Amino acid sequence: MKKQFVIFVSLLAIGFTASAVWADSGHHGHGMHESEEDGGHHKINAGHNHGTEISAAGQIGSPDKISRTIKITALDTMRYDKNSIQAKSGETIRFVVTNAGKIKHEFAIGTREEQLEHAEMMASMPDMKHEEGNAISLEPGETRELIWQFGKASAVEIACHLPGHYDAGMKARVSVKK
Repeated sequence: MKKQFVIFVSLLAIGFTASAVWADSGHHGHGMHESEEDGGHHKINAGHNHGTEISAAGQIGSPDKISRTIKITALDTMRYDKNSIQAKSGETIRFVVTNAGKIKHEFAIGTREEQLEHAEMMASMPDMKHEEGNAISLEPGETRELIWQFGKASAVEIACHLPGHYDAGMKARVSVKK
């Protein structure tokens, strides 16, 4: 039991410290981030970051500040139907993401460095289910929303990090202008 607890806490620490952007900023879940591991659910208290930029890519956006909605479809060809998007620094966009395929996909926003960190995390926990923050998981046929306020980074990526998806090209570039 003690060994299992130490392993769990170690994994929890790795997942929590890998990148703050992958944790819920508290907008919807009051600071709780849920991931699925071995069929169970673990909640990580990520704290409240209302109005605080947690990444150069930005932060969770406020529904009352949405400037536009962008619809994106995740495809089993390991692509999104859009490979590039334009955004302005500080702009809040509602992404409506549909998984048109027959396999699970994800939609994660971050800088290139954050995407690489997330890829490592997903390699060790491929069944992680994203509920909030900058990433959402999509079952086949599912449509979900993610509201994001873009930050200062000029180059941001949207990506799927399920095993093999990113390497196959499942990513899109977001050019953020001042």
